[in-house]
Amino acid sequence: MQTLVKKEHPLAGQGAVLLTAFLWSTSGMFIKLLDWHPMIIAGSRSAIAALFLLTLKLILPAKGGKNPPFPLWAGALSYALTMISFVFANTLTTAANAIMLQYSAPLWAALLGWYFNRERPRWEHWSSMALVALGLFIFFQDGLATGALLGDSVALSSGLVFGATSVFMRMLKGGDPRDAMLLSHLLCALASIPFYFIQPPNLTASQVLPVLYMGLFQLGLASAVYSYGIQRISAVQAMLTAMIEPILNPLWVLAITGERPSLRALGGGVIILLAVLFSSIVGVHRAGEKK
Repeated sequence: MQTLVKKEHPLAGQGAVLLTAFLWSTSGMFIKLLDWHPMIIAGSRSAIAALFLLTLKLILPAKGGKNPPFPLWAGALSYALTMISFVFANTLTTAANAIMLQYSAPLWAALLGWYFNRERPRWEHWSSMALVALGLFIFFQDGLATGALLGDSVALSSGLVFGATSVFMRMLKGGDPRDAMLLSHLLCALASIPFYFIQPPNLTASQVLPVLYMGLFQLGLASAVYSYGIQRISAVQAMLTAMIEPILNPLWVLAITGERPSLRALGGGVIILLAVLFSSIVGVHRAGEKK
């Protein structure tokens, strides 16, 4: 008797990372509502995200094998460093410099994925990275500044560990990448504990509710969805797909504050979207040819 197997859509992985980027992009407008220390914000939302992922893991246990120790801990540490370093980069240099340098991540993902996972970047990945770099430059040109050497260095380091995160998570595709995400949020929460004593947070509803949202959805749900997506697409493709995050941020700001992006910023955003779409279409076409 023939067994019917439900096939996944070839865009399932990219769709999951796209949803992740959408959720990640909502952090900026909620952080603007808070007057807490940045590390307390990062640690509080990570603590909630960890509880979310732990609950999800109990309800929906993984069906794969065991996670190898190296990529598990390397992925957890790299993502924790991504969250923490980006917070500090925003305090040490301009926001535009921070996001531009962090989104050097696809290049690092391409190189590290090539080395660790033997996933050689294809021509569409290199082409898309060049277009993304151009789009980001145009998008943030109005806000680019010299910044500070220390802040720019931290932001560049944030891009390195962000790209490394996708590579190590990809190495867990036969296990459960949610475990690395869970560990990363626990590490981030632990790192924030001293700051609660230095600058205790104001626990009012207007401050707590945004943190609850970020913990449950912007990080918790995003981590679960990203763990699903990274098992199905390469590390570099995941980073390229996530590139919509920096262009969604100004749209959220527009919705909340009415601040409109310039025509130049809109043009850069279109280039980034086209680059991601191009890479996705070529990838799906290649997957179809292999069947």
